[in-house]
Amino acid sequence: MDANQSDRKGDVNLLERALVHIPGGVNSPVRAFRAVGGVPVFVDRAEGAYVYDRVGRDYVDYIGSWGPMLLGHAHPEVVKAITDAAARGTSFGAPTEREITYAETISRLYPSIEMLRAVSSGTEAAMSAARVARGFTKRDVVVKAEGCYHGHADMFLVKAGSGLATLGAPDSLGVPKGAAQDTTVVPFNDLAALQAAFESAPERIAAVILEPVVGNMGCVPPEAGYLEGVRALCTQHGALFIMDEVMTGSRLALGGAQAKYGIKPDLTVLGKVIGGGMPLAAYGGRRDVMSVIAPLGGVYQAGTLSGNPVAVAAALATLAILEREGEALYAGLEAFGGKLQTGLEGILRETSVPGIVQRVGSMFTLFFTDRTAVKSWDDAKVSDTVRFGKWHAGMLSKGIYLPPSQYEAAFISARHGERELDRTLDAARQTLRGI
Repeated sequence: MDANQSDRKGDVNLLERALVHIPGGVNSPVRAFRAVGGVPVFVDRAEGAYVYDRVGRDYVDYIGSWGPMLLGHAHPEVVKAITDAAARGTSFGAPTEREITYAETISRLYPSIEMLRAVSSGTEAAMSAARVARGFTKRDVVVKAEGCYHGHADMFLVKAGSGLATLGAPDSLGVPKGAAQDTTVVPFNDLAALQAAFESAPERIAAVILEPVVGNMGCVPPEAGYLEGVRALCTQHGALFIMDEVMTGSRLALGGAQAKYGIKPDLTVLGKVIGGGMPLAAYGGRRDVMSVIAPLGGVYQAGTLSGNPVAVAAALATLAILEREGEALYAGLEAFGGKLQTGLEGILRETSVPGIVQRVGSMFTLFFTDRTAVKSWDDAKVSDTVRFGKWHAGMLSKGIYLPPSQYEAAFISARHGERELDRTLDAARQTLRGI
């Protein structure tokens, strides 16, 4: 069923209510649809590869809660783990055995992580990892890649991707100049620029942080040798390499992008999939580095809800399924992604619409651009966002729920199959012919 604005009066009414008490009517900016126009879908429930609105209209979901729903929505084993844990108490503010099992599981899946600390969000995890790096190295400067998003901590809101790119704002109001003065920004996929940053600030750089596969300016993979080069430069100059795997962790491979590309970071930031879709994230790495955290060392970080028992139960259930299904699950994701990419590329050629599809595993983006590849923010930012808005509206009207921004990666789940593929490509063919 087409879901045009005239038959979505319920969503319009809900947005009007939300605007009264919630800034922009949403609790995270990109949900407001400001970059694509129209009215956001107010989701009532979700199952498998679908989300449903309040009147029961279904949408093939390629947002997946922005990445964590690798197994699809409401997986029965995960739901049971959550309900069983909740029945025993929703929060203790005290240690639990499951936290230990969780740490042991992450360390097994990610050999670079010898110790970890659980937190409640990716923002907390990235912010804490940077603080640990500074405390360990006794240096102040952190280098980030332009277009990468590491949460909304003050120090990272400098040329960030994600919502800031969507809103067209290079920075955020409310961030003092001093909070970002020790953040250096270099282009993604540019080793020469990173080398120059090290040379311009000798023995001042504490860490380099980046997304190994960027998801926050659209899906942008690393060029051959880039991650290896970052690793080598950090080692050479005594800085730590922080790999932000909030999106890629256990999505691109069971052990994340670091397993896929064979890179060993000093610190890793995790969230999304390893949280089982619940508010849970973690940061961890080398034992000597993590030992500077209180109560062992002088770097302070705390959180009442860190290691929440319900969230940890969801995470353990999710990771157990991923371990059990192993390579077959990831092979299925790759197969679906390959068919979707090939299909979309064929329709672009048929319709003569300028665009490219970039994909790594179960992450993808259709960039409306005449460039042959998007390798950096300079490439991404020239995409045709007006056309993307028409694309998004057309696909949504045909029941395909895509991220409402040219600069956000889309996500495939293990529950997407041939039915969803056919429906998506049919909708794409109709939509691209009209834009």
